[in-house]
This record gives sequence, structure tokens and C-alpha cells, in this order.
Amino acid sequence: MISLGAGSAALAMAGGVAAAEPAAATPRRRVPSDAALARSISGGFRSRYAHANGVRLHYVTGGSGTPVVLLAGWPQTWWAWRHVMPELARSHRVIAVDIRGMGGSDKPQGGYDKKNMARDVHELVRSLGYSRVDVVGHDMGAMVAFSFAANHPAATRRLALVDTLHVDETQYDIPLLPRPGQGFNLWWWAFNQVQGLPAHLAAGRMRHVVDWLFANSLPDQGLVPDFDRAVYAHAYDSPDAVRAGTAWYQAAHQDIADLKTYGKVTAPVLGVGSQLTYDQFRQVLPTLATDVRVVCADKSIHYIPEEQPELLSRELLKFLA
Repeated sequence: MISLGAGSAALAMAGGVAAAEPAAATPRRRVPSDAALARSISGGFRSRYAHANGVRLHYVTGGSGTPVVLLAGWPQTWWAWRHVMPELARSHRVIAVDIRGMGGSDKPQGGYDKKNMARDVHELVRSLGYSRVDVVGHDMGAMVAFSFAANHPAATRRLALVDTLHVDETQYDIPLLPRPGQGFNLWWWAFNQVQGLPAHLAAGRMRHVVDWLFANSLPDQGLVPDFDRAVYAHAYDSPDAVRAGTAWYQAAHQDIADLKTYGKVTAPVLGVGSQLTYDQFRQVLPTLATDVRVVCADKSIHYIPEEQPELLSRELLKFLA
């Protein structure tokens, strides 16, 4: 299986979804602070910070009940869960985390293998007083979530993976130059492997990257409007933020090696696949876990928390009950 991470849905371009040109980036707009964004979500959410595993992590928390940790991916932040958080907060204590290198969290020079990033999250939830949590991840956050369950089984009540599986050796089979009509150029995997250059090219220009990814991985551009794109671009515009984002991808070699050492996850696992990844989830997840349920977000291409938040919220609430 090929676990593609951000924009995995772009593979659909070879199967009938036409590639789109992003609109010209709009002028930069003022972006509210994480504290203001958190307060804008119903459920009493607040922006917080904590030190864990040697880094300062930013997270947003609200609601009450059993704890559920939400982990987003590239090029997004905790804000990707904004439509899901109020529904979960009715019966859960929601903890939406900016993983190492993301948004308001520290961006150190190293430690971006998913096993270590899972340790970040584990130490964070322990610092908050929880010994066992539900973990939900999308994109890169799904890889961290899977690593959390694989490395901290006693701390994992349930695990949900949204449209992305842990990276494995099939990643090496992605063609750099697909033949016409036989695939889509997943350029960001190769681009983010390059040392140093991405920070020079993309810093201050991440709105172009954000717009391109959404232009090619959303069924309706209105699902992630200008305001939300500005939030994401602002979070990644600094050279350090670009560098940290590339580090998630550059750690793939270690992540692949680590996966080979894991046994099957024994916690109940929910896989939520898009129209493009549903079959992959059905095929692969039973090889990674012992108790698996897979559902299809059939109107989604990749960004399920923003494409079909009602469906995702409903499925998560049933699974986490």
C-alpha cells in the first residue's frame, strides 16, 4: 500500500477528477491568534501550551467527558478540526494538538520520526492527567496517531485514522514522473525530501502551496474558504515552519523501519477512507490491527474533516461511545 499523506487524493486525477489550477493568491490578510480562533468555536475551547518530551506543544481543548486527541497534518494545523470539535465536545474532552513542528508548537531541528512524535503526544496527555485516551489523526497526524497506538498500547483506548495510513515500503514505489494518464505527480514527497531548499522557496509563499493543494484535492473549493487558507498559510510561512514540515517527510525512512518492528495494534481501530482510499483501508488495516472497522466518506477526496465534517463527527461519536 502507498500511504501518501497530504493530498493523497490527488491520485484521482488519473481516474477522472480533473486537475485544477489554483486561483491567484489573494493579498495577505490578518490572521487571528490561536487563542481567538479557539474562542470562536462553541464548546468552551481555549488555547493552551505544555512541555512534553523536550518541546513546547500548543493544543486547544474544550468540552467534557472521556478524552479524545485530534492530530492534523500538512499543511494544516489544529484548525482543520474546527467543524468536528463542537460535536465531539458534547460528550468528550477534546484536545486538538499542533504536533511537533506545526503551528504554535516548537520547531526543533530534530525528532520528527513519528515514533518520537507519538512520545510527544503521550507525554502531553500524561501531563494533562490522562492515562488512557482516544486518538484521531488525519494525514501526517494519522501517522503519529498510529505510532501512538503501536508504541503506547496501554494509553490507547481507541484509534481512528482519517484518509491516511502509516508510511511503509511501498512509498519507495511512487514514480517521480508518472506516464501520461497513469498517475499524478506527487511532487511534495520529493520536494520535501530536499535539504534546505524548500525553506528558501516556500517561506512567505505558502499560500500558493495551500491553494494548489486545495485546488487539486477538494470537490468544492468553497469547503475551505479564503479565511481558513490564510490561517494555514500563516502557520507555515516562516523558514522554520517550512523546515519543520519538510522534516515530517524526511523522517519517512525511519518511520518505514519502525513500522517493521510493530506488532498489530490491539485497540479498536476505525478507518475513515475517502472515495480514493476506502478500498486501500479495507485491504491494509486488517494487516495492521486486530479489531478494525472501515467506513467510506464517499463525497471526499482527502480533507475529510472539512469536506464531510457531519459524517466524520457522526462516525467518530459512534465509534468513541
